[in-house]
Parts: sequence; C-alpha cells; structure tokens
Amino acid sequence: MPPPASNTNMKNFSPDSILFPPIEPYASGMLANGEPVLFLHGGPGSGTNPNQRRFFDPAHYRIVLFDQRGAGRSRPLGEHRNNTTQLLIEDIERIRTLLGIERWLVFGGSWGSTLALAYGQAHAERCLGFVLRGIFFCSKQEVDWFLNGMRWFYPDAHDRLTADIPEEERDDLLQAYAKRLFSGDPAIYKPASRTWSEYEGSTLFLIPDAASVAQFGADEVSLGLARMEVHYMLHQAFMEENQLIRDVERIRHLPCVIVQGRYDMVCPPQTAFRLHSAWPEARFHLVPDAGHAAFEPGTLRALVDATEQFRRKRAFD
Repeated sequence: MPPPASNTNMKNFSPDSILFPPIEPYASGMLANGEPVLFLHGGPGSGTNPNQRRFFDPAHYRIVLFDQRGAGRSRPLGEHRNNTTQLLIEDIERIRTLLGIERWLVFGGSWGSTLALAYGQAHAERCLGFVLRGIFFCSKQEVDWFLNGMRWFYPDAHDRLTADIPEEERDDLLQAYAKRLFSGDPAIYKPASRTWSEYEGSTLFLIPDAASVAQFGADEVSLGLARMEVHYMLHQAFMEENQLIRDVERIRHLPCVIVQGRYDMVCPPQTAFRLHSAWPEARFHLVPDAGHAAFEPGTLRALVDATEQFRRKRAFD
C-alpha cells in the first residue's frame, strides 16, 4: 500500500482527496446487491454521519450505518436504560435479518472496534472479516488512562474537565460525572455533557482541530456521547475482563485489518498491540503520524485501502 500522508500538511489536507464521493442511502437498487458492510460508530454514543459511508466504494458495497441505542437519531438521546453490549449485538442481528443479509464485513473504530469484536465473537458465522481502528477494550486501565493519564499530555483539556468538579470528588471522576450526567436536571447534565465531550474532542487529533471540539460540544452530540461513555465505562462494557482477547480464537480464521495511530491518546496503541499479538494473522497498520481520529490523512488512507483490499479480496496480499 502507498505510504500514509503526512499530518504535517493538515492545513492543506482535504479528506475528499482520499474518500469516495458523497452518496445518499438507498433502500433498494444498485447498493442492495452489493457486498454488505456494517459500520459501527464510536463513543459509545457518538452516532453516525454521512461521511462515514465514504470509506466504501458505493459501486461495490451495500453500506449499512445505524445509530446505536441512545446515540445519534436513536431516541431518546442519551438513554442508558436497557442499553448493554449484549443488547447492541441483538440489535445488529435484527438489522442483519431485516435486510436479508447472510454475512457482512464489519468495520468499527474506537468503541466501534470493541463492539465489532464482541459481535464477531458472538456471531462469527455472520462475518466476512473486519476492519478495526483505534482498538479499545473498555478495560479498567484504559478508562483510568482516559480520565487521569491523559492529563500528562493534555493538562489544559484535563483542567477544563475537572474545573467544575469539587476537589473532594476529583479522585473518582467517573462517579463524579455519572452523578451529574444522570441527574434529572438539564441545568446540571447539559453543561456536564458538553465538558466531557469537549474533553474528548480536544484529544482526538495529533494536531488539535477546533472544529472537532465544537462538533463534540454540540447538544445533539454531547448528551448521547457523554452519557453512553460513562454508562459503559461504569460497567466495563458489560463484559468480563480480557473477554475480547480470550475469545479471539473464535474469529482468528477470518481476515482482519487493524489500523492504529502511533500517537493515539484516547485509545493508546498498547491495546492494538495486544490484539495483534493474540491475532497475528491480522494485518496491522501502525500509522506513524496520527492520533485517534479516523479522518487524519494516514489513518484515512489506511482505512480506505483496507476496504479496497477487501473489495478486491486481497486483504492479505
């Protein structure tokens, strides 16, 4: 594959130079006969957007995006009750059955990689393969890094995260935010959700992106993102410790491409290395000049290359 584009030219970089053209979704027609691919968004709680269809050649793929419970167009936004990994897996199976799909390629980044692995390990017979980015297991260590460790690299963003939390609550930020986000008072949970979401938005890119911070802080994004992330972190994604590593054997026979930013602060590379160590057959791309975001040049190029390799049935050539 060609070398990843450098992030040093981010100001002049346009994703349009790599992505496929924008398309509208079809209920039937040409796309209905394409190779099915399931896109799983991150967060949990971030929801989908039309640009996410552009990782895939619309002349080949039947592209399926869905907003997970409590996220995006799912209603009510930020609903955490009856919201578990197991229920999301059931939702995916309902969608697959509804659309008459036998097997599909599964594409997920960040939390989407978590859900992709959990779904694949539960329903390996329904998967053609995987494209995974920014690997995340929702372990206690990863959650602690997100809430506390990142302050070593983003002390300014972390100061904003803790500014409205009383000193006596700062030793357990997860519980402090849970108390506020699950309050019934909009005057409490709305500003808390914006602060939490803007913290994440501030740490996504190798070179900070003000537009991303603003997008994450918007009301239509922040409540779903903040509540769902805290809900799943509190419950360790409703999985056993090391479950996703333990059960890799169930999907090792399937092709997989792992894409990981070297300087990913949200989902540090250690988790991706652990996954690749357990799944050595997977193709591993460590993007040397990227953080966490899917739309950084090197990561974007690697993801589109991966979907093209699957299109050509050459994922491991």
